[in-house]
Amino acid sequence: MTGLRGPPGYTPVSSRRVPPSFRQPDTMTNIQDHLRQRIDGSVAAIESIRDLVPELARVGNSIFERMDNGGTLFTAGNGGSAAHALHLSEELVGRYRSNRKPMPAICLNADPTALTCIANDFGFESVFARQCAALVRPGDVLLVFSTSGRSGNLIEALQTARENEALTVGLLGGDGGPCRDLCDHPIVVPAEDSAFIQEGHQVLLHLLCEMAEQR
Repeated sequence: MTGLRGPPGYTPVSSRRVPPSFRQPDTMTNIQDHLRQRIDGSVAAIESIRDLVPELARVGNSIFERMDNGGTLFTAGNGGSAAHALHLSEELVGRYRSNRKPMPAICLNADPTALTCIANDFGFESVFARQCAALVRPGDVLLVFSTSGRSGNLIEALQTARENEALTVGLLGGDGGPCRDLCDHPIVVPAEDSAFIQEGHQVLLHLLCEMAEQR
């Protein structure tokens, strides 16, 4: 069976030549330039971490000394920062690069039943604070990840952890937001773009893992 044919003079769409003035502009160059600019921004954010190394070393020592003395590290974050919080806790309980004694770390955003129960009964801003009230004790550490430092549920969590006499640590971005003043040790990536801040946080959490394994 032959293919369908149109009226005399008809040209199939697939065979038509689009006049130059109507062709889709080539945007690949623009896309590649944009991606290179994003890489440059990431590199700049990560490079800025060099200036944070002295403070990071002090923070790491404070965290791990408490863990050595029986304390637990609790982590928390929202969205991509929740993934960072989960990443840090599982690296410490499991392993980063080498075998060592497991370290007590719990991620507060890891349990969806707790999150949904608390959010349903008390509101989303209480999802971490309620857990802190139940679990965090003197000698423990709460470490939060936030690109803005303005998340209400992290602010409440830090306040509760302080009331329970825990050490508070924040991996933050921008100006640190309200979380900065609630952290005994704020570490702020000096960037405004959330993606760049999160990429900086990824490096910082791996550096904490390096410190844990060096100990």
